Amino acid sequence: MAPLIRILLRYAAMALVTRGLISDDAGAILATDPDVQLVVGALIGFATEAWYVLARRLGWSK
Repeated sequence: MAPLIRILLRYAAMALVTRGLISDDAGAILATDPDVQLVVGALIGFATEAWYVLARRLGWSK
């Protein structure tokens, strides 16, 4: 999953830098910092588990 997160962060950083929302240096940090990648991976895992819990409570899953 880490390679996919790195790719997504690079595209997100590129879009933010292109629109002028963040500086070039901040974009480089966002795209290459392992700590940022770790946090994004943890957030994706948490969101997945939270969605599963919601689905179980609402009867969307078996």
